Amino acid sequence: MKTFFQLKSKAAAVLFLLAGTASSIIFTSCGSNGNLTLSGLDAARFDTIINDKPVKLYVLKNSNNMEACITNFGARIVSLCVPNKQGTFSDVVLGFDNIYQYADSVNNGNNFGAAIGRYANRINKGQITVAGKKYQLPRNNFGHCLHGGPSGFHYQVFDVVEATENSIKLALTSPDGDNGFPGNVQATVTYTVTEDNTLDMVFEAETDQETIVNLTNHSYFNLSGDPSVACTNHVLFVNADYYTPTDSTFMTTGEIKQVYGTPMNFTKRHALYQTIGDTSWQDIRYAGGYDQNWCLNTYKDGKGDDTKVAASVYSEESGIYMEVFTNQPGLQVYTGNFLNGSLVGKKGIAYPQRASICFEPQTYPDSPNKKEFPSPYLKPGEKYYHHSAFRFSLR
Repeated sequence: MKTFFQLKSKAAAVLFLLAGTASSIIFTSCGSNGNLTLSGLDAARFDTIINDKPVKLYVLKNSNNMEACITNFGARIVSLCVPNKQGTFSDVVLGFDNIYQYADSVNNGNNFGAAIGRYANRINKGQITVAGKKYQLPRNNFGHCLHGGPSGFHYQVFDVVEATENSIKLALTSPDGDNGFPGNVQATVTYTVTEDNTLDMVFEAETDQETIVNLTNHSYFNLSGDPSVACTNHVLFVNADYYTPTDSTFMTTGEIKQVYGTPMNFTKRHALYQTIGDTSWQDIRYAGGYDQNWCLNTYKDGKGDDTKVAASVYSEESGIYMEVFTNQPGLQVYTGNFLNGSLVGKKGIAYPQRASICFEPQTYPDSPNKKEFPSPYLKPGEKYYHHSAFRFSLR
């Protein structure tokens, strides 16, 4: 088994290599600090060394006790606890309760809660042209480059720039040639838990030569608080009149089509189960559910309005209502179609198909190769700035 990390003790390393991702042995080998987070996480199970850099779990809270647990491995949101209508708290994101399952790319290959870069989503055949020069990127998904390649940002250790009670800023240097991308890129991700029960996210990047940048977060949400059950009864709204169709390899065709009269229409909110099984629609049939980019109405004339709701989702079971805000032109909505029960996450729960829904604000997929799509190019002296937020309330 190939792993990306070094354990603090040889005994722990031997046990893990023999046991794969057997969590009971992992937990025994790394001990416990006896002080659990609101979501039930033990920070000691995230305290290790990966790629010669320290990895830890960081806990952010506001005065309402909303809690976000972040690891600097992949700048991942490990848990997110928000109030529910029962008067308690629900952890509304999928993930693992130890660092080993996150780092084991061979057996898990997961992107739960991660910061995605350099380029979120897919690039056709992994080919791009930057400043007149052609580059070949890894082809790690149906012949395309997905999420920056097999060792993208989600498998890198970020440096902690600053951490406070309710905020953390993480930084990563992506060198020239990283997964084939040109330019030395300095990127930061800042997560903040605000007093209105919002998880606020800011992604920034600069480069020393022209390149492409498209960053996002890849959290898997289940607002019911019970990810052992599919979230197809969640009620979804997407503020978009258009979307970008895809082919059988999940690659955008270059078309921009209206959602009206199709199961892609969420301008009038409805439960996922009402349309997610409509396999007469090519995009749903290919993806096994939803895995498409919507062209947000909140983005016009090259500028996004992050004060307007780009999307929302609601769970009647918990009463939790989440609104998505972003300055990005597109929103990829993915309904966990490739989950199949093989991944055992927090609290020993096996995640079934469609156990979650992802909201990934970003530019459109394969935008470097489609001139009609918003540009992903970043030049020296410019700053990439992406602001998104997930706001929680009760209904």
